[in-house]
Amino acid sequence: MIFNNLKNKNIILASKSPRRKQLLEELGLTFEVKVKSGIDETWNKELKPEQVAGYLAEHKAKQYEHEITENQILITADTIVCKDNDILNKPADYDDAVRMLDLLSDGKHLVITGVCIKSLDRSVSFSCTTEVYFKHLCEEEIDYYIENYKPYDKAGSYGIQEWIGYIGIDKIVGSFYNVMGLPVQKIYEELKKF
Repeated sequence: MIFNNLKNKNIILASKSPRRKQLLEELGLTFEVKVKSGIDETWNKELKPEQVAGYLAEHKAKQYEHEITENQILITADTIVCKDNDILNKPADYDDAVRMLDLLSDGKHLVITGVCIKSLDRSVSFSCTTEVYFKHLCEEEIDYYIENYKPYDKAGSYGIQEWIGYIGIDKIVGSFYNVMGLPVQKIYEELKKF
């Protein structure tokens, strides 16, 4: 069995992202989703963009640390989209989504996912970065995508696994699954050590 070491462990995914849930399920893991509301996701503006996702993943894990029991493993994550050192969060509304996709159009940006895996006696944190290159997106493509896919729960206003990824992404350098929200290969390797 691949995860023999996890046989008597209860894994908790502290994320409401359906994409993260799907990716962990496809790794063959059994887990429960447990999400606390109201966790502050602001960060010190002096952090470099490549540090923000890792900071947020660790910050989320700290909110659960007094609840972790002996047989539990907690997984927290945060994904950011970074264009020219500017972090693009989830869009506030339609106009904000248009603004972000216009910004990402015809260029390169970074998708950085920070992950924290924590048990009572072990904690590991890491970040994974993927370069994403978009073709030029015309106004009709951006409007079609936003109207039909409503990417308001996605950093940078897009999901690589959706229509915009099919037609708009020229290439990626790094993990595709990281852009979806979890660097599953790295998580797999780390979980084998717990």
